Amino acid sequence: MKKILVTGSNGLLGQKLMELLVQQPDIKPIATARGVNRLPFTDGYEYHAMDITDPAQVAEVIEKTRPDAIIHGAAMTNVDQCEFEKENCWAQNVKAVEYLITACQKHDIFLCHVSTDFIFDGASGPYTEEAQANPLSFYGWSKYAAEKLVQHSGVRWAIARTVLVYGIAYDMSRSNIILWVKKSLEDGKNIKVVTDQWRTPTLAEDLAMGCYLIGNQQPTGIFNISGKDFLTPYEMAIKTADYFKLDKSLIAQADSTTFSQPAQRPARTGFVLDKAQNILGYRPRSFDEGIAILAEQMGQH
Repeated sequence: MKKILVTGSNGLLGQKLMELLVQQPDIKPIATARGVNRLPFTDGYEYHAMDITDPAQVAEVIEKTRPDAIIHGAAMTNVDQCEFEKENCWAQNVKAVEYLITACQKHDIFLCHVSTDFIFDGASGPYTEEAQANPLSFYGWSKYAAEKLVQHSGVRWAIARTVLVYGIAYDMSRSNIILWVKKSLEDGKNIKVVTDQWRTPTLAEDLAMGCYLIGNQQPTGIFNISGKDFLTPYEMAIKTADYFKLDKSLIAQADSTTFSQPAQRPARTGFVLDKAQNILGYRPRSFDEGIAILAEQMGQH
């Protein structure tokens, strides 16, 4: 039995990961998050409250559970909030990684660290794992700093980089582009969607699978774990409207200068997936398949 500990189990990725791990007969999953357990199922795993910004708590929980691998999905991911709350961002995205590394060093634990396309400037996406980082935002810098810590830590490590994760969490607290477009068009609202940014949007279930493959196989290195379709948010909106048979004329094209956001976004990111496909056997769904999966989860077939 392999013990895999997940940080951020109350979040979107954490929920999908725990759902996947409890189905694996040879895995003993351990869920951790700040505060109470918000997973809607209680069987097949153990839960420990663990605030990743508290070094004593991190040391204690990992000492007690002794996992074989940690999948570190907890992070502060609101890109604009990170610009305003730099100390908070650094505590959650960088210092927390230091505490996890210390525990991994002590107990010889494999660490899979989840990172982001926002470490790139977006000048030349889609990117391979070897591409040169150049973050545009404080969030991007915090995630890049964490990657460097992991790489130079001396622990057994892998980094799972991802792009624009979408999915449905149990409490439906987080929206995503599909839900937003669907709701806006159903309400007859005109929306503006950018045409000058490119991404490879990632279904949360696919990211969870990629992280599980890494946690289980324990390869060393960086792996791009994202969707496979290279799309603009405008194209994503059109595909969503098509799927739900909603009025596309409500969707207007815009460029990113239309929106004032505190943090700068990279223009063209997206990932080349050859390495994850060849080494891990990672097989992501298409964006169209992703929409269908969300529709089913919303009870709309």
